[in-house]
Amino acid sequence: MTEEFKKGDHVKWKTSNGETTGEVEKKLTSPTEIKGHHVAASEDNPEYQVKSDKTGKQAAHKPDALEHIKEQ
Repeated sequence: MTEEFKKGDHVKWKTSNGETTGEVEKKLTSPTEIKGHHVAASEDNPEYQVKSDKTGKQAAHKPDALEHIKEQ
């Protein structure tokens, strides 16, 4: 089963420059645009809008690309 995330969850994901971390801003359940990129999210295929800790930039990722970061 695909993991669910909620606003404020701290997550990590892989990028072309290695691994990065950020915070979930919201669950996307309808098509939208982020930074000029089309995000084909839907109720059956949701994505999550995240904000990078390092750059502050927003991106959308499928749930299986994200992993919760365990709080210390």
